[in-house]
Amino acid sequence: MSTTIEVGESSSRKVSKEKTPLIGAPKRAGGWKKGVAIIDFILRLGAIASAFGAAATMAMADEVLPFFTQFLKFEASYDNFTAFQFFVISMAFVGGYLVLSLPFSIVTIIRPHAVGPRLFLIILDMVFLTVATASAAAGAAVVYLAHNGNQDSNWLAICNQFTDFCQQTSGAVISAFVSVVLLLFLVIMTAVALRSH
Repeated sequence: MSTTIEVGESSSRKVSKEKTPLIGAPKRAGGWKKGVAIIDFILRLGAIASAFGAAATMAMADEVLPFFTQFLKFEASYDNFTAFQFFVISMAFVGGYLVLSLPFSIVTIIRPHAVGPRLFLIILDMVFLTVATASAAAGAAVVYLAHNGNQDSNWLAICNQFTDFCQQTSGAVISAFVSVVLLLFLVIMTAVALRSH
């Protein structure tokens, strides 16, 4: 004669079995948002490099030309132009903001469905996009005057004499516009990621 004892499953085992995902379980919709967040991080690194590169290049733009004697010299420096001073300060602020925004970008990689960090980033990205655009435009206006002058105002083109200074300032303005384009892409990508919510 054999005796059998039936043992029921405990409630904790049932809960653990219910929470265990199946091997072929479908993933949560919106996996592309993690890819967008990774591209966002990479674009931020590029914008940091171009913003700080623009500020550093403009801040180091300096050329001295001797005139007749070595005691009388002409100097062209970024701090002789208030627009270039604004350019250096504002591009440094843009680069600093982009460095401080990296942790929020990492949060969007880890949690691609979080709305808060993306909303915070898009608002500040638009603010600093405006600052970078104003800075690049002010620098471009002065660089244009340095290259071409203005006959109506009797402003002479100085780039015929100060070639190194003009090359450095032109490079800084181009780098600033690169950061503007990268910030614009960041705003568009974040808007697309937020729209799907």
